[in-house]
Amino acid sequence: MRFETFARKSHMERTRAESLVFVVASTLIALATLFAVTWVAGFDHVAARLHAVQPVWFLVALGAEAVAYVGYVLSYREVSRVEEGPSMNARTAVAAVTAGFGAFVARGGFAVDLHAFRQAGVSDREARVRVLGLGALEYALLGPAACVTAIVLLANGVHKPNPGLTLPWAVAVPVGFAAALWAIQHRERFQGKRGWREQLGQTLESIHMIKCLFGRRHIIGPIGTAVYWFGDIVCLWACLQAFTHGTPDIELLLIGYATGYALTRRTLPLAGAGAVEALLPFALSWTGISLAAAVLAVFAYRVCNLWLPLIPAALGLRSLRAAAPS
Repeated sequence: MRFETFARKSHMERTRAESLVFVVASTLIALATLFAVTWVAGFDHVAARLHAVQPVWFLVALGAEAVAYVGYVLSYREVSRVEEGPSMNARTAVAAVTAGFGAFVARGGFAVDLHAFRQAGVSDREARVRVLGLGALEYALLGPAACVTAIVLLANGVHKPNPGLTLPWAVAVPVGFAAALWAIQHRERFQGKRGWREQLGQTLESIHMIKCLFGRRHIIGPIGTAVYWFGDIVCLWACLQAFTHGTPDIELLLIGYATGYALTRRTLPLAGAGAVEALLPFALSWTGISLAAAVLAVFAYRVCNLWLPLIPAALGLRSLRAAAPS
């Protein structure tokens, strides 16, 4: 098989062996990236942190990540049924969520979501709007949290992280929200268009959908996303605790986490393998956390939220394939 043909295959068409190739590739990319960051941090410093590890915190990390997945499933089902959409059953939602976080999806988890929403019975356009809305909902909660935290740090005169890291969050998020609220008032202008106008119209529709999700009827969606972020951040916090032997400042952790996730792992190819390992340790170090501890913590964190869930992810993909019309 030619490489181009293999690369273009969707996650639904690949055999187990072909999916395994992507898992191996993801593993090698992640390990190579961690090796490079470890080299920057200093092998001796990393080894010293590893020698003094407190592994009991990994149990907390695993429990927190399980909570994060539950929250995402709740949010996922609400995104499906908002604006008179179909009610997705729990089994399908769990399968889609776990598969979408798998390291074998070359185009990112949103490719799985697009298939799952289509399978639930919505049109191609509505499926794309819901996929965009799912991603926007993630930022609709993480962005303001990072913004408020940055404003508090700036008001308190904290010098680390420096204003170069906090000012963008304090300024860009309010401006972005104001621009989005203004733009969705004109979304009807892009209906029935083609090309980039249609894509912009879908984006504006997804933002309008987020606005609907914050109504009382669909509030489970934002709550589920908040639970997801809480669980994932606590997972990273626990991994840091295992190597720093002191409670990391939650304000600094939140800024470092949000900066390291400029693109969420569900939007990135191969669940962010390599990208997260490269960005997150440095983002944490910019907030004052030791880079040596950050490297090890991110490695443990990725074991919890990427490598250990590979089996549920594979089972979820299998379930979606079995439910697909022949």
